[in-house]
Amino acid sequence: MGFNETDTGASSGRQVEALAAFLLRRYAEELQSICLASDPNLHYPLCIDFAELVDYDPPLAHLVFSEPAQHLPLFDDAAVWAHKVVLGDMKGKGCGVKKDCIHVRINICGSPLECPETFPSIGQLRVKHRGILLTLKGTVIRSGAVKMYEGKRWYRCRRCNYSFPVYPELETRNSIVLPSSCPSQGSNSCEGTNFQFIENSIICHDYQEIKIQESTQLLGVGTIPRSIHVILRDDLVDTVKAGDDVIVTGIVTSRWSPDLKDVRCDLDPMLIANHIRRTNGMKSDVDIPDDLIMKFEKFWSCFQDTPLKGRNAILRGICPQIFGLFTVKLSVALTLIGGVQHIAATGTKVRGESHLLLVGDPGTGKSQFLKFAAKLSNRSVITTGLGSTSAGLTVTAVKDGGEWMLEAGALVLADGGLCCIDEFDSMREHDRATIHEAMEQQTISIAKAGLVTTLSTRTIVFGATNPKGQYDPEQPLSVNTTLSGPLLSRFDIVLVLLDTKNPEWDAVVSSHILAEGEQDNSRSGEDLSSVWPLDMLRRYIHFVKGHFRPVLTKEAERVISSYYQLQRRSASQNAARTTVRMLESLIRLAQAHARLMFRNEVTRLDAITAILCIESSMTTSAIVDTAGNALHSNFSENPDEEYAKQEKLILEKL
Repeated sequence: MGFNETDTGASSGRQVEALAAFLLRRYAEELQSICLASDPNLHYPLCIDFAELVDYDPPLAHLVFSEPAQHLPLFDDAAVWAHKVVLGDMKGKGCGVKKDCIHVRINICGSPLECPETFPSIGQLRVKHRGILLTLKGTVIRSGAVKMYEGKRWYRCRRCNYSFPVYPELETRNSIVLPSSCPSQGSNSCEGTNFQFIENSIICHDYQEIKIQESTQLLGVGTIPRSIHVILRDDLVDTVKAGDDVIVTGIVTSRWSPDLKDVRCDLDPMLIANHIRRTNGMKSDVDIPDDLIMKFEKFWSCFQDTPLKGRNAILRGICPQIFGLFTVKLSVALTLIGGVQHIAATGTKVRGESHLLLVGDPGTGKSQFLKFAAKLSNRSVITTGLGSTSAGLTVTAVKDGGEWMLEAGALVLADGGLCCIDEFDSMREHDRATIHEAMEQQTISIAKAGLVTTLSTRTIVFGATNPKGQYDPEQPLSVNTTLSGPLLSRFDIVLVLLDTKNPEWDAVVSSHILAEGEQDNSRSGEDLSSVWPLDMLRRYIHFVKGHFRPVLTKEAERVISSYYQLQRRSASQNAARTTVRMLESLIRLAQAHARLMFRNEVTRLDAITAILCIESSMTTSAIVDTAGNALHSNFSENPDEEYAKQEKLILEKL
């Protein structure tokens, strides 16, 4: 049974009234705050939960899901209606300003729409998803400029003087198509074809295009990450920036690609956003229940008398397939945990993130550590030096439809996480120089194609490189690696893994690798005193980073200061490593070790462990000769006794 125009108008009017009643009942406080806002020309969002709509009216909720293009405008009308009702109640108190632009934003969090069918990955987007209310998750890789576009303009029929609105079509790149005949629905249709534009009748909206790409961590090997354009309008513009993780709810539609001669026109999919939510601060991947925190506390209470034995139990869980390499595993843990960022009195930020560089012969497990560290981090980007340019690491300027835009590179996408760069030596000298600012100041300043800005890169850089030819212990690190002094000084720890011939070590390693297959079957994940499973390690690192802000004790300050002064006096060859940055590195590593040990205080133990880590990277000017080759460093049977010897040695030298 078909409806005529008046029936349709009456039914939609009743629906708007019913929706306004729902909004007044559930969202009266939000409507009041909109009334109290002073600017009547702004666009105001009214965020409603889809789960509440399902409880209130399931058939209506289904219509919003299946036909959002028809029903979401009714919600906007209902919000304006409800707002006028609230405003009428407030007028008696002499406050409130009338608003004409209120947009209902549908939040699907906690509703049935979080199922895989209506929450696919960007790569699984198909024709069947067109026209329904859909949610996509991804990372913003491009953020366009905010523009204006026509939302509506009015025309008048020259024959019968009937006025009607015309809406530009986003699908045809905002072009306006006039009707073939007059759309008046009177007793006698005039069927005029000559229309006149009504002056000053254009209604404009803010408009911005962003591009989101699916997270590379969720993809299988060999899958190329897909991306989709997202259109933000009115109050949604400029709410996200490149590098943000977002969840976008909206309507999938398509847009004609530009006409090319003798080429069939394609349809480009795009998402017209209704609601956008940033998930950067949520860290939704890591959930730490209270019973797990109790398990961590119980673990440390068991190792109260032998804390280093407890620490080594945690470190054994890092890259368990690689035998030994205690120094490397400790360095990886300290780098991932990091120190505490502080802001000096002048307003200068001193970074809390540490950087690690592994320099080693082929086959020493550098890439394995990189891959494992990426799994431990909430947010990580892995790249290789040969496949990275300065633009790919920092920011690219791309031209899209006659307009220049910035597209985020690896360091920007890894903001708040970890950026692993394998084959560091394969990068061109010019490309390596671009990451100097990103590593120390944690920003990237850009001036490309008229776009001048600064982007945030609070990221840990974990690099791996082979030495240039045969490693010569007599030469400084910068000669052996062909990396410049300024770049080397930015790495908190530089570990050199030399594959020297050691028959005893080779015999132990080979027996460990052969026995590895048998151990895997019998190993249980519940016993934390043996080897920690990956998931537990990941949660532990996330927990200690968020809950501990260690402070240096006087004794720790004295040890670190004495060591730094001693290094400055003795550093003739390795001047690139003994700058003021080394002092900051020592403080960061000591704080990271205190966090690893589940403490809020940096003791002498933490300070000396930080010195031992730095010593391992001081191949030419090492004070403690027992540091030895990091490749052959193994887990001690009695770490507390061994530490006592090393502490005595270091304190004597200081």
